[in-house]
Amino acid sequence: MKRGQLVEVEIKDMEFPAKGIGELDGKKIYVKNALKGQKVKARIKKNRREYAEGKLVEVVGAAEYESESFCEHFGLCGGCARQTVPYETQVQIKTDLVKKLIDEAGIEGYELLDTVRSPEIYGYRNKMEYSFGDEAKGGETTLGMHKRGQFNSVVTVDKCKLVDNDFNKILKANLEYFIERNIPHYVNRIHKGYLRHLIVRKGLNTGEMLVVLVTSTQLNPDLTSYVEKLLELELKGEIKGIIHIHNDNLADAVKCEEMKILWGQDYFYDELLGLRFKISPFSFFQTNTLGAELLYKTALDFIEDSDNKTVFDLYCGTGTIGQLAAQKAKKVIGIEIIEEAVKAANENAQMNGLSNCHFIAGDVLKEIDKINEKPDIIILDPPRVGVHPKAIDKILGFQPKEIIYVSCNPKTLTENLKQIEEAGYITKKVRCVDMFPHTPHVECCSLLTRKK
Repeated sequence: MKRGQLVEVEIKDMEFPAKGIGELDGKKIYVKNALKGQKVKARIKKNRREYAEGKLVEVVGAAEYESESFCEHFGLCGGCARQTVPYETQVQIKTDLVKKLIDEAGIEGYELLDTVRSPEIYGYRNKMEYSFGDEAKGGETTLGMHKRGQFNSVVTVDKCKLVDNDFNKILKANLEYFIERNIPHYVNRIHKGYLRHLIVRKGLNTGEMLVVLVTSTQLNPDLTSYVEKLLELELKGEIKGIIHIHNDNLADAVKCEEMKILWGQDYFYDELLGLRFKISPFSFFQTNTLGAELLYKTALDFIEDSDNKTVFDLYCGTGTIGQLAAQKAKKVIGIEIIEEAVKAANENAQMNGLSNCHFIAGDVLKEIDKINEKPDIIILDPPRVGVHPKAIDKILGFQPKEIIYVSCNPKTLTENLKQIEEAGYITKKVRCVDMFPHTPHVECCSLLTRKK
């Protein structure tokens, strides 16, 4: 095999989250987004002595369990990769791959509970971050998701099935408005242009919405008629705010250098398990609201008894789990590095009448040294990179009886579980919660208890 060579291979196995594994000439070949049972054509990107990596070019033979996709954007859009897989099979694939990760890490004796299914498998997303661009270099402006395998191309996704139709209407209205006025999109490779991103957020339990337009400062068009066009749309939900953000950062990521309210307010509300949450443009809030309720209920069910207990909610975001736990616990202390999220967490706790919650802004690794109280229960809900080994050492120094670990990345979860077990804990239960139908991603909730 040589780099650049096109090969045909049958996928015999998979690796979390989305790598198919085949074999050719006695060597394993890893192909991203290939499924077990498929026969694929792949172009070799890396060729090592022990293995090779290939880029998926074409599926020449579908797996026996596959069916037709349900979305006309499938194949071009890089948003979701498992539309051809029946939902129950999707769930089984995710469960099997998570179990494989945990078992390979040497973790034994745990109970793998049935995976929790998403209550909705269509229209479940409450947030979308769209990009302005073009599908072909120099072509007409598009608005949507990056093309699969081609980061510089953007595919318009105005019929996406993972969001409700309000999102699609808002996307289409934005695209029509700016194309009619010949307002150019930003071109990342030369750092010129105006339109960069569009963020749409919706409270699925309240119907309240925010629309956030992200642009450079290279032009200064009057956006009065833009606001009017959005407010004239017939939507199921209600737009509560239209925001304009300036971002001249060279990186292709949403950065807020200046924020202006074009209309309304810069926040909206949603509800979760009886509590109310104020959400700003960049507040973290699980993208699947109904799924989040089941995820947090799973985490709370793992706590054997929180009555009169002190709970640490580490990497707490806007404090959602902590506030839910505070309804029974004696006290909840949360730590989160993003100041805006902490401000929202404290405001939400006050709004929900929870006087036994306190959220701190700062790095868990540093802030945990300043806390004098001893927790009975620690809840961990870290970002995808997991918990830093030094932070784990400090966390375990409190010797809590129970640790509830909520993870959006089973790979880093298993690494952390191994380290926690080495410090004298036992992994008792693991449960996957499918928050992301039609994608390879899954949340995991684990219960660890201290050895007696």
